[in-house]
Amino acid sequence: MPRPPRAEQFSPDQVCIVNVTQRCVRRAFLAGIDGATGKDYSCRREWIRRRMELLASAFAVDMLAYAIMGNHMHLIVRNRPDVLAEWSDRDVAIRWLKVYPGRRLEEHLAEPTENDIQTLVRDKQRLGTIRQRLSDISWFMRALSEPIARRANKVDECTGHFWEGRFKAQRIVDETGLLACSMYVDLNPVRAAMADSPDHSPHTSAFDRIEAEKGKQIDSAAFDLKPIPTDEAVEKIRNTPVKKLRQERRARRKNPTGRKVRRDGWLAPLPLDPCTLSSEPQTHNDGFRSSDRGFLSLSLNDYLRLLRWTAKHGDDAATVPAGMAKTLAALGIDASMWQDLVWHWKEYFGHSTCVGRSESMQADAERTGHHWHRGQSSASACFV
Repeated sequence: MPRPPRAEQFSPDQVCIVNVTQRCVRRAFLAGIDGATGKDYSCRREWIRRRMELLASAFAVDMLAYAIMGNHMHLIVRNRPDVLAEWSDRDVAIRWLKVYPGRRLEEHLAEPTENDIQTLVRDKQRLGTIRQRLSDISWFMRALSEPIARRANKVDECTGHFWEGRFKAQRIVDETGLLACSMYVDLNPVRAAMADSPDHSPHTSAFDRIEAEKGKQIDSAAFDLKPIPTDEAVEKIRNTPVKKLRQERRARRKNPTGRKVRRDGWLAPLPLDPCTLSSEPQTHNDGFRSSDRGFLSLSLNDYLRLLRWTAKHGDDAATVPAGMAKTLAALGIDASMWQDLVWHWKEYFGHSTCVGRSESMQADAERTGHHWHRGQSSASACFV
């Protein structure tokens, strides 16, 4: 069955939650130690995470969960056109020019000036196109994947395709599917026998949230969303050697804002705030992410408790504790099928373009003019 058009799965004009997988081509290695060559690519995990953090500060896209594995990266993202609508034309211009500065004479400076911002703001037609791109998941993935491929090919001293093709996307249509998918993403290293628990699984969203609860902070990789005054840029270019400018640029990349942030400060908060009206965009104003909206109706402690229990018991026949079973039942999940659903996710949703309860998948199929979604009948066994 051919993959559906992206326009059927998500739209930059509508809030959508999407499960995204981007896999390396053939024997290309993304991160970790390549068993065939013995080369250690572990350092890539951190600069891939930092690239995600960087883009989370510029795009109207929330990062809900992620895991960086040996040959693929796995993300759950939510685009936020409602947050984008809150941004001024100037906000849109500077965010875009931070991600795509373009070719300029002072390329070694590679920072947008006030004049660059004003020029783009005056071009209303182009600005309208750019505004839509900032809430487009396809453009977010393009801004993430292309630099990774170029940098990896440079390190490997080769050319050609690094990714096997366009990213795989699955629309998540309800909270039930979102909880199961989030657990599946966070348990990637445990299932791959790279770690024995989420507490020992770096470069996953679960690990970041656990460390943040301990007070762990990191140097922020977020963009400094301030342009350089044009006069200052001209003066700097005239009086500063190019070599020094490039050194300053490299140093600034490590921490563009000079600030520290909670280790999970760039991720969307996990618990939904029941006191907040659903129509409120909850725009984030500190420059680390697009919004402060959560995505699950359970606390972080409850989520981590269930995650650790699922990691510990794997796909054995252990009985879910009563408290956790009650939480799952409230979300419409059959507790007796929980471990099977998380540990054998691909058997249920591996070939589906949609994730959720059977009735939610049916409603989404009708939205796109189809009779059903692949995997709909098998998913019904796990949900009540």
